[in-house]
Amino acid sequence: MSAEGGQIVDHSDGREVVLKLRGVRTQFGDHVIHDKLDFDIFRGEVVGLVGGSGTGKSVLLRTIIGLNPLRSGTIEILGVDSQAVSGRQQQALQARTGVQFQDGALFSSLSVADNIIVPIREHAGLDESLMQSIAGLKIAMVGLPPDTGDKKPSELSGGMRKRASLARALALDPELLFLDEPTAGLDPIGATHYDELIDQLRQSLGLTVLMVTHDLDSLNAICDRIAVLLDKRVVVGTMDEMLAYDHPWVREYFHGPRGRAAIRQE
Repeated sequence: MSAEGGQIVDHSDGREVVLKLRGVRTQFGDHVIHDKLDFDIFRGEVVGLVGGSGTGKSVLLRTIIGLNPLRSGTIEILGVDSQAVSGRQQQALQARTGVQFQDGALFSSLSVADNIIVPIREHAGLDESLMQSIAGLKIAMVGLPPDTGDKKPSELSGGMRKRASLARALALDPELLFLDEPTAGLDPIGATHYDELIDQLRQSLGLTVLMVTHDLDSLNAICDRIAVLLDKRVVVGTMDEMLAYDHPWVREYFHGPRGRAAIRQE
């Protein structure tokens, strides 16, 4: 995408689309949240999803992963119409994606290792010793100490729980990763380290990432493009394009004191 005369225009350059939304409509009762929303994400990029309160960032994410109903339109994930599959096809598609929820959503009664094993047991059905080995690998991959696997989520700090949740999201080696407010609640140093981890994983694993966030530092540090929810639809562009985009909320968000501080850190 590029900004010309304050407008965002497409320049996808023929890259592979791994997430395609066309004419998406979400609503609860008579309240329409998104309408005729179109959105593409290309393989290998990190896209930050932002918007004001009530624009439905988490609603859109939950709709994409199938937790909220899609009222109309289509959602294609990795070339598959997610509304048209069922049974084994749906399981196969789910195995190619990973999700980290804002609160981690770890099972409190299970150890960290057993939390990571849950999706492996559901989708892969490997023997126990191999699943334990994979859990240990994922724990190391997100920068946690080896003994973390034996601990319950309640024994971990907030930052460690986020990494443990990320390890579970990576359990099946997904191609597409969804993150909901991954740096929320972290101090600036912890948030920076988390951003660096996501960027490292993107490069080493070839991940594509859609990240719901309010963190301007994250948007500036690791996002290739930014998707802004406006007026029930979405506008997508790079940080430079958003800085040039002529819309009141976009100007206030990206040119306000926090936005200027984030950009000055480049």
